Amino acid sequence: MSGCTTHTAPEPVFAEPWHAQVFAVTVALNEAGRFDWSDWATRFSVTLKRNGLARELDGGDDYFQAWLETLEELLAEQGAAFPNDVRNLHLAWEEAYLTTPHGQPVHLRQS
Repeated sequence: MSGCTTHTAPEPVFAEPWHAQVFAVTVALNEAGRFDWSDWATRFSVTLKRNGLARELDGGDDYFQAWLETLEELLAEQGAAFPNDVRNLHLAWEEAYLTTPHGQPVHLRQS
């Protein structure tokens, strides 16, 4: 066939769905006026340095773990998400995930 071109799908911007989700939550909080983006960038840079992530990052788990850590610290400082509450919620989701049969939706138990 002449004139046909093959198009390949673009590479995904995020390697994992949770990377996109934590990014989207951060952007939404910024747009809602919860923090200034320049303050965010400064805080995130400090987290990267503290975790020893000086190498060029590819947007993988290490990068987004640092992103999440920064967001959790910021929300704790604002009194919006306390570390103990975040930890308990994380543990509850982990338990729900590990006890859910493969292929079934994961549901968090109501307390």
